[in-house]
Amino acid sequence: MSFQPNEVQRRARIASAALFVGFVFLAGAFFRTQVLQNARYTLQSEENRLREIPLPAPRGMIYDRTGKIIAENLPGYSVSLLARNEDSLRTTMRRIGELVHVSSEQVGAAVRRFRRDRTRPTVLFGDAPFELVSVLEERRVEFPGLIIQAAPKRFYPDGPAVSALVGYTGEISDIELGQSQFAEYKAGQQVGKDGIERQYEARLRGREGMRFVEVDARGRVVRENARADLVPEPPPPLYTNIDLDLQRFVHSIFGDSLIGGVVAMEPQSGEVLALHSAPTFDPNRFIGGIPVSYWQELQDDPRKPLYNKAIKGTYPPGSIWKLATAIIAMEEGIAEMDDHMTTPCTGGYQFGNRYFRCWDRKGHGDLDLNDAIAKSCDVYFYQLGLKIGLQKLIAGGIRLGTRERSGIDLPAENRPLFPTDPPKAYYDKLFGPQGWSSAVTLNLSIGQGENSQTVVNMARFYTALATDGQAARPEIVRGQAERTRLFSVTPTQMQALQQSLTDVVGRGTAIGSRLDGIVVAGKTGTAQNAHDAVNDHAWFVGYAPAEDPKIVVAVMLEFGGHGSRAARIATRIMERYLKVRVASMPATEGE
Repeated sequence: MSFQPNEVQRRARIASAALFVGFVFLAGAFFRTQVLQNARYTLQSEENRLREIPLPAPRGMIYDRTGKIIAENLPGYSVSLLARNEDSLRTTMRRIGELVHVSSEQVGAAVRRFRRDRTRPTVLFGDAPFELVSVLEERRVEFPGLIIQAAPKRFYPDGPAVSALVGYTGEISDIELGQSQFAEYKAGQQVGKDGIERQYEARLRGREGMRFVEVDARGRVVRENARADLVPEPPPPLYTNIDLDLQRFVHSIFGDSLIGGVVAMEPQSGEVLALHSAPTFDPNRFIGGIPVSYWQELQDDPRKPLYNKAIKGTYPPGSIWKLATAIIAMEEGIAEMDDHMTTPCTGGYQFGNRYFRCWDRKGHGDLDLNDAIAKSCDVYFYQLGLKIGLQKLIAGGIRLGTRERSGIDLPAENRPLFPTDPPKAYYDKLFGPQGWSSAVTLNLSIGQGENSQTVVNMARFYTALATDGQAARPEIVRGQAERTRLFSVTPTQMQALQQSLTDVVGRGTAIGSRLDGIVVAGKTGTAQNAHDAVNDHAWFVGYAPAEDPKIVVAVMLEFGGHGSRAARIATRIMERYLKVRVASMPATEGE
């Protein structure tokens, strides 16, 4: 087959054109890749070659009111892995387990971290002991992608003494990662889980840094410091109102034998000087992951060491509530401090077909209101409650804040329990229309029945008694004092109420708790325990010095018996604070 010259020329021109078009296309593609999209492909190359290694930021230091350390950071180590997939992660963990002990819980935690964020190095050991780090450093060449680096470790020098107020930190959970307040957090980071650490997480969290390493196609680190590091930034310190010396003293009093809660605060400002819940726990053991055995020990302890009894526990207030009954009577114009009741106390009071006993079976005789407070006579307050009436008693109690949280700046404070107004609807719903009578008034008037209060809320109530009827909001961290008027009585009535509280310690139910050189005012309470008919709860709430209050202390002992036992603890706390405080004050000119 032969071609004509013209045909050959035509086909040559077509081939040349095709080659030219192909060349232009390739040149355009080359130009687009090398020039127009150079930055994009360079970035992709960098991202494939470089890996970001987070550098944890130290959390903010926490100090007491005098600059003593409550929470700090110590040098620690973390071990993480640049894992290609879950199988390689498990394989590496298994091989590490041949050198050091690795629990199934640690493997499971590492796998969960990998699943949450596959782009970040997976933390294998968040708080790695030095021995483990030493072993892995010696065999590091056997574990491609292994990263061992320094990491700040949270530490509480007075651990168990401060756990009720400082809380602890832990790894952010899947649930927390899905919440809006943690939108900027990444899997594996540490967050506050309770107490100050949780309440002030935004102020205690630092800015995470970053370093870059170069890896090969298999994810092995081939070069450290492949790019300039981004240095982590610590936040400013957090200063609290806590008196750490007093906090330690409170902890030493309770030890491991007592169960209960304590709140000590300044009555005018609301500054919380000490807050304790017993028994306690060691927050340092939560850092880097709590051991399963310790967690189970805390969970199985019937004394509930993880339950903050100062802000979460609700207990019948007993006789410390009698001051509320007296205030309501005064506000309603029903009684004054020198008023007597119709029936003297002979050890009990007959109401309908029920006999309501006084705590003193021998009886107190004929008393006025001042003596009834000093001697804590139940029979007097049964009658006073009936004179007030159920509706006014409940409405007055609500005005005094018995259904409201104290507002302390700690998370998870429980709300106290108290009837709602109108009372008929409340009790009909609680017991049924025929299941109750006006006898509930007698129980409410002495702090029993449908009335359960937190320790912190009763401390707040007594700041109003220590001052002028205005209650101070409890504050752990320094802020602006906030006071709310709870009741309004005349100056004469207030002075009489305060005198009756002084008489409780001077000659009444807390006479065994008097202090040399310090006049204490307060009220004991022995509250029936619905869960234990034999062992009552013991209360004392008071302030000192009575003439110029500097500290209010609320003590509640679970199964503690008579309130005088709580009073002895409370007055020791007052004495410690006042004597140390006076000793630390500079002498005035001329002394």
